[in-house]
Amino acid sequence: MFKTYLLLGLAIIAEVIATSSLKSSEGFTRLWPSVVTLLGYTIAIFLLSLTLKTLPTGIAYAIWSGVGIVLVSAIGWFGFGQKLDTPAMIGLGLIIAGVIVVNVFSKSVAH
Repeated sequence: MFKTYLLLGLAIIAEVIATSSLKSSEGFTRLWPSVVTLLGYTIAIFLLSLTLKTLPTGIAYAIWSGVGIVLVSAIGWFGFGQKLDTPAMIGLGLIIAGVIVVNVFSKSVAH
């Protein structure tokens, strides 16, 4: 199971890098950020597909999207100066709580 979560973690990192580069690509008008975006999404989807051999699709996607949202929001805040208000911070906290509940308490995670 460690390998599955490692692959999922790498998939999330690749997706976060791709999403962050997407902003810098300025609508795919800048070459290198566009290349990083396309390569990052390709790697992310490939690695996610490998995790689906072990994890149920809904669980893997819930973790992928939840962690990705929080990380992209953090990069937006620190990297691009996009501030988050209190409701946004509460929402992100709830997303983190949801990912923890799924991983710690759900019997659906083990395949």
